[in-house]
Amino acid sequence: MTTEPATDVGSGSSVERALATALTPRRERTRERLLDAAFTVFAHHGIRGASIEAVCEAAGFTRGAFYSNFSSKEELFLALAERAMRRQLASLESIGDELELDFVHDGVVDYEAIRTVLSVVITDPGDARQWALMRAELELLAMRDPAVGRPFLAQEEKLRAELGAAIRRILDSCGLRFTVDERTAVDLLLGVYESSARAAVVANPTPEDGDAAPDTAVLSRLIKLLMTPAD
Repeated sequence: MTTEPATDVGSGSSVERALATALTPRRERTRERLLDAAFTVFAHHGIRGASIEAVCEAAGFTRGAFYSNFSSKEELFLALAERAMRRQLASLESIGDELELDFVHDGVVDYEAIRTVLSVVITDPGDARQWALMRAELELLAMRDPAVGRPFLAQEEKLRAELGAAIRRILDSCGLRFTVDERTAVDLLLGVYESSARAAVVANPTPEDGDAAPDTAVLSRLIKLLMTPAD
């Protein structure tokens, strides 16, 4: 097990500031390993059933390393949710920047192409089961604990607004628009996906039961209702 050295770096001298800067990449790697470990541990055991020690053991660190990055399991849980959405947003932005997207041909909208592009904001199918379990755990925790619920709602509001803006920029560049307001469209798209994800896990509760990737057929139909050529 790797032990993170205890370091008390002040902000006074240039040497101390340089040392703090030099440690930043290492601390970031520690944080990412803790998040990766927590993703698996929480999905398997739930936030109540999983201990900080179990997360640390899975990551190969001590409790000291944990508490130098997170104050609690709840904070770690929220960080996992934000990291997942940030990665999805980065993928969506990358597609918008790197590809020449053309969803309209001779006045006909290629809705399947839109679905394919939007699929990048969906968790990697290989992690679909774990993320569906994680999402359910987080929502239950947020409903039961106001101290988690308030930051969870604020985080969701911010990230969904960013997601809506990213999708709108892609649609604008292709001569498309939402048929409803942006936030409603995002809520509907994510709601349908998350419902399909939960149903897939219920139908296939263990990896041995088969693929738990959500069925995107309903999502495809919803896209047809929510997107149309711009006037």
